[in-house]
Amino acid sequence: MGFDNGKMSCRGAMFSLDIVFCIDMSANISIANDVKNTLCRIRNEYLEEKIAEWNVLRVRFVLFRDYRYPNQCPMEESRFFTLDDELDEAVAFLDGKYGEGGGDAPENALEALALAMRSDWWTEAAVRRHVILLFTDAAPHPLGALSDCEGYPPGMPSSFDELHTLWEKKMPKKGSRLLVFAPDVEPWSNMYDWTNTFFSAVEEQGNCVEFSGEDGIEVCYRIIENSI
Repeated sequence: MGFDNGKMSCRGAMFSLDIVFCIDMSANISIANDVKNTLCRIRNEYLEEKIAEWNVLRVRFVLFRDYRYPNQCPMEESRFFTLDDELDEAVAFLDGKYGEGGGDAPENALEALALAMRSDWWTEAAVRRHVILLFTDAAPHPLGALSDCEGYPPGMPSSFDELHTLWEKKMPKKGSRLLVFAPDVEPWSNMYDWTNTFFSAVEEQGNCVEFSGEDGIEVCYRIIENSI
């Protein structure tokens, strides 16, 4: 689905950009270092070079594994960090987070996506962008399949259709972007038609999927840059 590229052309208005990274931290994938490098790049190019245009630039993280293994930290959320003065705190949150645990696929990626959609988004700017980036190399558990497991978050959508509705109804169409890097299998392959959603297929259960260079993080950076 193509993006509604409403350019931020309102000079003097208050601009905000919130980015939520949903990262599969199972044994098959680890991109924390790429994400940390990207945070520095976003801050340098968006904040320092365009300081007059940006009032709020924030990031947060939702790290997920599998609720079948509650002792392996199946879901971990951060608060929002402002990149102008809290970059070190954002990087520190990712430091020491390694791709491990979670057992075999599937993982609880859909719950992570729902938690990202329910973020405490900045809403007081005249022009806003709310961006979610999700990285996984596995199919997800169906929503609610592990709702009886320890630590499962309350108030989750009960189906993929409800998750789609949450995206379409809760997230503002002009200001929201969803970038999904996942295997080309259901239900990920059903997201091609979601509003303002970019889907890129990756190898399923590959060897430590990389999102650097011309793939992944670089693609994400270009899409964010071209959509604001």
